[in-house]
Amino acid sequence: MKKTQFDFDTLIDRTQTQSDKWAKYPEHVIPMWVADMDFDSPECIKSALNKRIDQGVFGYTHASKSLNSAILNHLECRYHWSISPTAIFHLPGLVCALHMAVRAFSNENDGIIVPGPVYYHLNRAPKLSQRQLITVDMTIQQDRWIPDFNQLEKACAQANAKMILLCNPHNPGGTVYTREELAQVHALAKKYDLLVVSDEIHCDLIFDDLQHIPFASLNEDAANRTITLMAPSKTFNLAGLGYAFAVIENAKLRQTFNNAKSGLIPYPNMLGLVAASAAYQEGQQWHQALLSYLTKNRNFLQQWLEKTPFSIQKLEATYLAWIDVSALDIDNPHHFFLEAGVGVSDGKEFGNSSFIRLNFGCPMRQLEQAIERLEVALKKNNIL
Repeated sequence: MKKTQFDFDTLIDRTQTQSDKWAKYPEHVIPMWVADMDFDSPECIKSALNKRIDQGVFGYTHASKSLNSAILNHLECRYHWSISPTAIFHLPGLVCALHMAVRAFSNENDGIIVPGPVYYHLNRAPKLSQRQLITVDMTIQQDRWIPDFNQLEKACAQANAKMILLCNPHNPGGTVYTREELAQVHALAKKYDLLVVSDEIHCDLIFDDLQHIPFASLNEDAANRTITLMAPSKTFNLAGLGYAFAVIENAKLRQTFNNAKSGLIPYPNMLGLVAASAAYQEGQQWHQALLSYLTKNRNFLQQWLEKTPFSIQKLEATYLAWIDVSALDIDNPHHFFLEAGVGVSDGKEFGNSSFIRLNFGCPMRQLEQAIERLEVALKKNNIL
């Protein structure tokens, strides 16, 4: 097999870089929690950043025409989704946009529907803005996490229901929704006249030749009732540079969103704009090599899990494994992993304390070291 020109195997010391990921736990713990990969950035991004820094002036900056063109081309080539340039909003992050969308398009005590377990900010956004959080269970069907559609319809039918917050692909479950599944969600949104805010930040991290389908691309009605949130940050590990974008095709919704964010959400960081442009214009080969590497890591992790009492559903997207560790039969599985020297995300943050979320976006050797530690802990406790 031809060796890739990109290096994903080198262990990079991030302990002295003010990294949130590496500062959370004691030094002896391998951090595998937050969605932050431990790989060197693509050379095209580093080169673009260095070139911009060498110019030496860091004044107010707006998005270049080349960034807008790169986003349009990315959406068209990868998802067959054609949008107008006027539909794009450049933002300093996806989380702030998620919270702003809830506040911009609903009022206090309105119902916000969230299928879960799910990335915790989808639950926090309604709670922090005094909206009613209406939860819908994610259920396992054919080894995949999908919403309970009977529950979803009952939620949509509530008199105060205003909006659905959708995580597409699903984090932490790793589901890539099919067109039919998304159409079911859309049918309910249309029937009960609900807005949809679709968090699609993991849309470029898809395995097994599956296809991500932007919710807004389903049809004209979906386009007119959807706020789509995307970013290169998870794919190219640019979270620290603060860049995301929203796609809002409905002109009235665009105006409402723009009014709500004015004076509250700043324009993206200059270096975030530069990095995003380089990523979407020149990062395709690195991206494909990344997916191949992550696929190997995923397969290695799944094969190991088959030898344990733990279980996992099909992991179709993201580098985040949502693992059922209820077989431990203890109150705090997260603490068990931490004592073993592996720092994972606590499942209760997402809505189920019987699970943990493990980030395998790291060099294979680092993943092997984590598994070696877990094997020792499981054997010590007569679980393996």
